[in-house]
Amino acid sequence: MGAQQAGWGGRPVLVVDGSRTPFLKVRGKPGAFAACDLAVAAARPLLARQPFSATDLDEVILGCVMPGPDEANIGRVAALRLGCGERVPAWTVQRNCASGLQSIDCAAQNIASGRSGLVLAGGVESMSHAPVLYNHAMVNWLAALSRARSPGAKLRAIAGLRPGHLKPVIALLRGLTDPVVGLSMGQTAEILAHRFGITREQMDAFALRSHQRLDAGHRAGHLDEIEVLYDSRGNFYDHDDGLRADSSMEQLAKLRPVFDRPDGNVTAGNSAQVTDGAAWVLLASEDTVARYELPVIGRLIDSQWAGLDPAQMGLGPTYAMAPLLMRQGFDSTDIDFWEINEAFAAQVLACLAAWQDAGFCQTELGRDTPFTPIDESRLNVDGGGVSIGHPVGASGARIVLHLLHVLEREQAHRGVASLCIGGGQGGALLVERTTG
Repeated sequence: MGAQQAGWGGRPVLVVDGSRTPFLKVRGKPGAFAACDLAVAAARPLLARQPFSATDLDEVILGCVMPGPDEANIGRVAALRLGCGERVPAWTVQRNCASGLQSIDCAAQNIASGRSGLVLAGGVESMSHAPVLYNHAMVNWLAALSRARSPGAKLRAIAGLRPGHLKPVIALLRGLTDPVVGLSMGQTAEILAHRFGITREQMDAFALRSHQRLDAGHRAGHLDEIEVLYDSRGNFYDHDDGLRADSSMEQLAKLRPVFDRPDGNVTAGNSAQVTDGAAWVLLASEDTVARYELPVIGRLIDSQWAGLDPAQMGLGPTYAMAPLLMRQGFDSTDIDFWEINEAFAAQVLACLAAWQDAGFCQTELGRDTPFTPIDESRLNVDGGGVSIGHPVGASGARIVLHLLHVLEREQAHRGVASLCIGGGQGGALLVERTTG
């Protein structure tokens, strides 16, 4: 193993606490919470238990892909609602599925450089509130109507309305389709399944295991980063409600392919759920930790971003994790636990296959020998996106937070969190548990 090198240089970046909401499955209509509601609900108890005031934060950074019309620069809106005060700057980042990880990376850079000492960073998405838009024909018709001045002109404009003008643009569906290669994210997963020979049975078995692990994790109290949500009608939400504890291979086998009909293998059952949720971590420098006598749950060591063919975007974790580990002189056996976001079962299985494929590692990753296979008993040990859900702006922050909790629970030392990113990118973060 080679000597470790900090990914950002400068001061150490420490994680002192974190929290998230339950991840709530989208069920065909807007959910009970807008994105900013989720962000605020997750952060309020987190900040309330700290020995410092929200106004002591140096900045707030929030990842979000689809903020609502009343949430422009949602990071700032959330910060003000949290009582951070007008003098704490706040901003929003967007890197598709890794927006929450990007916020942590940005915070780490500012702490390492000395520009910040205490940062609230996270991610949020209310996918159920994704906008439904007018199409261009309707927008042009409305413009013509607004320009009409005389009654006759208005009548002529009104007469030009056609049924096609009322066809909506579903922003969520468009957002889950790559505009460059013209493929949905599910279609890219089908491509990877074909490339690496991943069967429907393997995908379904992975999905079933994800639900089983999440169910076991909830029962054992391993999801204690979750803060209870309360809506305006007095309902409460205290767990990830997309969990299907009674799922079985027989039930999964009955589901039809969604993205490549009729012959595909990617179904709703072996794909990440469309979900609402938020997650945060509190990051601090060493002197800030000393000043407030804060506990430390981990240290951020290094990060890596990578680009690849958008048609095979699901391989993003391999492209990001490989240089990260090689820079540190590590192999798979040097990592105690892994969190690889489950956008699709096929996508994670493809990453595991590519990781140990000699030809792929040589031609794509610039490595003479393949990596040691990742021990799947140490991967996503409490479930992942297939069972928990994948609110795109939030997942990056969730997997970092939960990975640190797993390291603490297991008294382990080192972990990697990684995601594939729509548009053909990958992101990865190396973390360590601190021991006194």
